[in-house]
Amino acid sequence: MIASVLPTYSRAPLSFVKGEGSWLIEADGRRFLDLGAGIAVNALGHANPSLVEALTTQANALWHTSNLYQIPQQTALADRLVEHTFADTVFFTNSGTEACELAVKMARKYFYDKGQPERVEIITFSGSFHGRSSAGIAAAGSEKMTKGFGPLLPGFVHLEFGDHDALTAAISDKTCAVMVEPVQGEGGIRPLPDACLKGLRDLCDQHGILMILDEVQCGVGRTGKLFAHEWSGVTPDIMMVAKGIGGGFPLGAVLATENAASGMTAGTHGSTYGGNPLGCAVGCAVMDIVTDPAFLSDVNRKAGLLRQKLEGLVAAHPDVFEAVRGSGLMLGLKCKAAPGDVVNAGYATEVITVPAADNVVRLLPPLTITDEEIAEAVSRLDRAAFTLGAT
Repeated sequence: MIASVLPTYSRAPLSFVKGEGSWLIEADGRRFLDLGAGIAVNALGHANPSLVEALTTQANALWHTSNLYQIPQQTALADRLVEHTFADTVFFTNSGTEACELAVKMARKYFYDKGQPERVEIITFSGSFHGRSSAGIAAAGSEKMTKGFGPLLPGFVHLEFGDHDALTAAISDKTCAVMVEPVQGEGGIRPLPDACLKGLRDLCDQHGILMILDEVQCGVGRTGKLFAHEWSGVTPDIMMVAKGIGGGFPLGAVLATENAASGMTAGTHGSTYGGNPLGCAVGCAVMDIVTDPAFLSDVNRKAGLLRQKLEGLVAAHPDVFEAVRGSGLMLGLKCKAAPGDVVNAGYATEVITVPAADNVVRLLPPLTITDEEIAEAVSRLDRAAFTLGAT
């Protein structure tokens, strides 16, 4: 008999009832150090006082009106994003998946309005993850994502991650954009080198096509800059954002230059809930915190501390771990043991990590994690690794 909740998830036998900063409390009272942050969502920790205040204040005033009317909180958040990024304009969604849908539409509509309707192809890369909608799975293209869900949305060209020659050869008179994550998350914490991101920008400019960046997981301070592409000094034409921007409240966005967004006029896209007062009030509170240079500087400092301790962990358990990789507080442990075994061993020592592809376990702690919590988290991972190495 099927469960009342559609059984599409393989869930751990844990039920959390409360969150406090970097900690999750299980129904039986156990306290887990959270190095997953809801898959990079709770960027400012659980029950962050500033976000709680913003949400409750707004909830006591107005929840929803729809985009038939002006939404002051939406304008305020858009203004903050435009001020602090490359973007000239913002569309708000409820998720990264919805942001992907609009990014695809925006790129294709741009060339349609330029009199080049044949330019519909978007180049993507192996290991990518752009959500689970029809466009998202077609963009990723992997069998794991697409099997059984055909016919797939056409118009995506899939290349191997890091194959520069193939990328150059793949651009044709049908290409409208290249879409890439500056740091692949689901794909195993694989950062795109700054030189490659610069080369990609140059290639797009050379051929007059758009660069779409997916910063759903790596954005909003996660790498120590407001957005990961800032390390390379280049800017995209279109960018997908979600997860951390809402600090735990469902919120996403597409940021774009005026040029890239020029085809998106009244009636070309919409959302009932996207940009609602509740989400945008929380998003404004998040932006007020993560745009502070001192906050980002501290993220970088803590990232260095965590990485140093993880390098020691790898050295102490060469039979379990192979290497540390990633950027900022978006780190991965390349494992010799099965990632699922590492995650489960962590549950036993009350530390939460997240599995990924390429035999990697993700560490995506709240950006507010303390030095003491970093030390305790690695200590718990050490105990988990010891149990794996002893088997």
